[in-house]
Amino acid sequence: MAVEQRVTYCRICEALCGLIATVEDGRLHSLRPDPDNPLSRGRACPKGIAFTDIQNDPDRVLSPLRRRPDGTFDEVSWDEALGDIAGRLTRIVATHGGGAVGQYFGNPIAFGYATGIWSGLFLTRLGGHHQYSSGSQDINSRFVASKLLYGAASQVPFPDLPRTDFLFMLGANPLVSHGSGVRTPRVKDDLSAITRRGGRVVVVDPRRTETARAYEHVPVRPDSDAWLLLSMLHVIFEEDLADTAALDRQTTGWRALRDLTRAFPPEQTQVRTGVAPDILRTLARDFASAPAAVAYGRTGACLGRHGTLVCHLLDALSIVTGNLDRAGGMLFARAVVPLEDVGEKTGKMTYDTARSRVGGLPEVISTYPAALIAEEILTPGEGQLRALFVTAGNPVLTVPNGPMLEKALGELDLLVSLDLYVNETNSHADFILPATTFLERYDVPYSFANCSPTVFVQATEAVLAPYGQARNEWEVFDELARRMGLSLFATGPLERFNGVLSWLDRRGFGRMTPRRLVEVLMRIGPYGDRFGLRRNGINPRKLRANPHGIVLSEHAPTGIRAEAVKLPDGKVSLAPAEILAEVERLGERHPDNPELPLMAIGMREVRSQNSWMHNSPTLMKGDRRHRARIHPSDAAAAGLAEGATVRVTSEYGAIETEVRITDEVAPGTVAIPHGWGHKGGWQLANRSGGANVNELMSNDAADLERLAGMSVLNGVAVRIEPVDVAALPHPGT
Repeated sequence: MAVEQRVTYCRICEALCGLIATVEDGRLHSLRPDPDNPLSRGRACPKGIAFTDIQNDPDRVLSPLRRRPDGTFDEVSWDEALGDIAGRLTRIVATHGGGAVGQYFGNPIAFGYATGIWSGLFLTRLGGHHQYSSGSQDINSRFVASKLLYGAASQVPFPDLPRTDFLFMLGANPLVSHGSGVRTPRVKDDLSAITRRGGRVVVVDPRRTETARAYEHVPVRPDSDAWLLLSMLHVIFEEDLADTAALDRQTTGWRALRDLTRAFPPEQTQVRTGVAPDILRTLARDFASAPAAVAYGRTGACLGRHGTLVCHLLDALSIVTGNLDRAGGMLFARAVVPLEDVGEKTGKMTYDTARSRVGGLPEVISTYPAALIAEEILTPGEGQLRALFVTAGNPVLTVPNGPMLEKALGELDLLVSLDLYVNETNSHADFILPATTFLERYDVPYSFANCSPTVFVQATEAVLAPYGQARNEWEVFDELARRMGLSLFATGPLERFNGVLSWLDRRGFGRMTPRRLVEVLMRIGPYGDRFGLRRNGINPRKLRANPHGIVLSEHAPTGIRAEAVKLPDGKVSLAPAEILAEVERLGERHPDNPELPLMAIGMREVRSQNSWMHNSPTLMKGDRRHRARIHPSDAAAAGLAEGATVRVTSEYGAIETEVRITDEVAPGTVAIPHGWGHKGGWQLANRSGGANVNELMSNDAADLERLAGMSVLNGVAVRIEPVDVAALPHPGT
């Protein structure tokens, strides 16, 4: 028996923790934390360790599947599948144009560099524009805020956790999420270190999350973050606590922002936020007077009716107090692998250069709101969506109004999925193509890996040969292009690559692949060896010699604002017209509905990852059930008992699940985990029950967040009531 220990890293979340894979005769035996990874240092979360279950799952798709007329699937060869797909796609494009073709890609695409590049090239080459992602249920409002503030959607400034004295967190729960928008493999240590050195960690959240329990918690009403942040800025400006010298040096429009905040004293916003004026005033003063402070938010900040405004104001809080681009404050990223820089230069990191056919909402980094997919399929006319590729995604569970999307998928002329499982979305596909796991491919981190207080780089070879007939997704798009006679680098903004590609080809690099592209970018990037011109720079050989990774700098750089900001004079725009208009819209209050007296918010669970890890026996063992959290006073008013089956109803839909009564949520709030409610080809996930919380949300274009087209998943009005279990049909009937 051949047993090997192979070094790699996890690609489930942004922590990217180091792992050691034990491989026996070509099969994964186990995963354990890598004690020699300089960042994670022997730490990994339960999901990373449990990925062994996913890798070896008997429910995993390992052969191409083609749908039969009766809805079942037959195994077919890759040649047959790709030939049929290429032929059908060619006919669709010939009849309806490339604008009829689209793609949706899920969260895992952000953790591998290759698929997103090649699938994007493929869609661009076809002339397609229907591009959707999980970002419109997660982070697109953050990207839009960055575009408006810095002129660069690719810049997501991050907190300098090792050097800050005051961390203000809004809508983030890093002790469960392990950090998002910042790479912190040992986030528990980073947070505790702040308080050990005399600093503070303050968590603003409607729920007493795991992180809030460990530090200072300021409860706030759901979807009131914009009012709270405007009030904090009001206090800082009113009491002359702003760093005006830094504002003059680094920004434009700060006086307009100051004038804007005058209408939001804490005494007036208390009715919206639920935060007492004296608490809010003290919080603003303490933040402004700390030696180094930084404001940070994530999904909870992004998913309300004003998510882009909230992200903008969070950054403004750090900027106004002089904490931008300085140690202990909010830092800009300097990419080790500058893929995003290429995206900026080739015009792909865009905002509002086009509008959606349905609803007229702006594109964000060439993607449209995923909530619109169903309407784009069902609405006739030029540009109607007729063919869709879904890669590493499950939008039936992850976008609002999944039942409508599920029905709409049947109207497509072609639906192709690249995935590990038969899920709730691709069970309607014409083809399901088996994809590799992250252990079966080469990878090098980019994107959010650059949002790291310690500058670090690591590359990993595949630690396993692909199981069955699984293939890398990028290879599928590359082969489809070949069969359709398309050159991925031939047209549009990609033409500027041609000279570089010809130069590389003459020097023996051969055909361009994602790996060759990323290795070239690494070598010409700010830390690269410039093909031997910089002696201490990194290159693929050095990464192979250091499989646990290389620390390039103990601290991320400061003083790089002029380099990072792409607006005139390298200055930050604190009062763009879009933000001024959004503040004006704060007065457009949605009338309270006494029939829907509670506000629903989402929540993360430490042993869940969106919709795709509920088939792991390791993660699902014990008391793992889907539960809506409600405060005891609200439970008593609704006549609910602990563990009872309840119906949660919104204006848009209803779900049934189990209730947990707890004071971790404030009165008036219901917290419901997302990603549950399975009925795909994963047996354990199906048996685990639960409900799809996004069936409570609206997919109407008029109900989406206006600046980024985000699905509104927090602060949704609901009621909750007991279900008569005796009246429910028996599962066997």
